[in-house]
Amino acid sequence: MKATKNRTVGKNFKHKREGRILAFQALYSYEFEHKEFDDLLAFCNEIENSAEARSYARSLVKGILDNLPIIDDLIISRLKGWDFSRVSIVDKAVLRLAIYEMMYEDLEDLIIINEAVEIIKQFGGEESYKFVNGILDAISKRKQNKQQEQQPKIKKKIIRRKN
Repeated sequence: MKATKNRTVGKNFKHKREGRILAFQALYSYEFEHKEFDDLLAFCNEIENSAEARSYARSLVKGILDNLPIIDDLIISRLKGWDFSRVSIVDKAVLRLAIYEMMYEDLEDLIIINEAVEIIKQFGGEESYKFVNGILDAISKRKQNKQQEQQPKIKKKIIRRKN
């Protein structure tokens, strides 16, 4: 099932940051321990965060898992000379989270990429932020190019003056 864009953008982004971190932790657990979806949702409910953060995390995790093959294919398409199985679990979790938001949430890509970089700096390896930023930037540029191609071409009418 394909997710639809979430058009609810609140003024308070704190719950979104907390929700992203919680979703990241659930995705890490999913990859590392192969937890079932219901266990991941229970995990999201157990952590002491605001109700909004837990709700956002559950929404992200569900959307990511529903669209995992599409998201992973996007990651794989941007790996140059690198096998997907070699990407660290932490990097995969952050990439999946950010790509899902880029595809289905109504937020600017730059905000999403910045959030992903901040999360990977907190939880990833020393150089992980460069890798994550590069992959996400490439996907964002591809997305922008596709959007430009889909916009109708406007033909300018040339008006010639008669002398």
